[in-house]
Amino acid sequence: MRKLKPIAAAQRYIIIVGDGMADHPVSELGGRTPLEVAATPCMDLMAAEGCCGLVQTVPAGMPPGSDVANLSLMGYDPAAAYTGRGPLEAAALGVALGPEDYAYRCNLVTLTDGMLEDYSADHIDSATAGELIDLLQKKESSKEISLHKGTAYRHLLTWRNGKALQTVPPHDIQGRPFADYLPQGDGADIIIHLMKRSREILAASDINRRRAAAGLKPANSIWPWGGGKAPAIAPFARKYGLSGAVITAVDLIRGLGIYAGMRIVEVPGVTGYIDTDYAAKADYALAALDEAGFVFLHVEAPDEAAHAGLLREKIGAIENIDSQILAPLIDRVGKEGALRLMLLPDHATPMDIRTHSSEPVPFAIFPASEKGGSIYTEKAAAAGPLIKSGAELLDLFLSRRA
Repeated sequence: MRKLKPIAAAQRYIIIVGDGMADHPVSELGGRTPLEVAATPCMDLMAAEGCCGLVQTVPAGMPPGSDVANLSLMGYDPAAAYTGRGPLEAAALGVALGPEDYAYRCNLVTLTDGMLEDYSADHIDSATAGELIDLLQKKESSKEISLHKGTAYRHLLTWRNGKALQTVPPHDIQGRPFADYLPQGDGADIIIHLMKRSREILAASDINRRRAAAGLKPANSIWPWGGGKAPAIAPFARKYGLSGAVITAVDLIRGLGIYAGMRIVEVPGVTGYIDTDYAAKADYALAALDEAGFVFLHVEAPDEAAHAGLLREKIGAIENIDSQILAPLIDRVGKEGALRLMLLPDHATPMDIRTHSSEPVPFAIFPASEKGGSIYTEKAAAAGPLIKSGAELLDLFLSRRA
């Protein structure tokens, strides 16, 4: 593979992360991937007129979660900086952690006949979910354990002077017996008891009775996972000499930005799902450049579609990123030379497994001093350079060397 030369210096930068966009060949698509099928003229332009290759965002031996992968894309070494997903989401919710406290991501899920049926409780809305979390907090909180409202099905459990447990993300075990994947380790009995109590309390809830009557899946249990202590992360501005801003609907990415000292840009209409306001994200990203030299724009939609097994919706999310986000950003590049874009997924979320995988993912940098790409797909990107880490790729994007 040819070696990519460093690109010329630019003043402002935007990374566009299509969460889980990369995939495996899909039989329903004639052995093509969603990226190969989707109409993506802007992505293809970035690959053909810029540079394109593969990057290994997930270090060997680490889980292919969005936490690990996006930490890498922000320029940090997950092996040194990563402590768990929960404390990142705690930062996004403004929940302070003591030095011995643990925070766990806490999904509202649907359990049916001994199986974990749905990791998102039918993508429960934030208002309804908040009522259920409030109910559980009122009935089951203690001096040690508290529940905190987040967004949609994504919430937080904090454990004062807690324990590090072995847990499994619920999106990894849809359709499997949940009893085989309960938390393990010293203190697991405390969390398992809380999960059992949540099933009893939520089953009796009027909210879930109304959901059942409306044909919606019940949010009938909590599922804590991804626990950890507060991490120590160097400020992005000190590390790279650039002020940063983050645009996302996902607490995890907000938390990463907060720990990195970046400004969190709130965008009306973003949902973290396939119905998000893509165009608003692009508008706010361009506006953020007035104060920030670096914008990290994250779109959760392709990942959510893949987890739910919604192939056409994943393709649609990719096309919306292309037409509603990349098109106006590329137009701005054409009007001012001091702006550079980079597009990539954080990880693959293949339709055949409906969860994350850790293979290298395609990136495209536009503009670039060396061209030679063709189109933006997993296969085409394999003809370009293979970058060994997200941090090395960010150095390249910013015209730096690791």
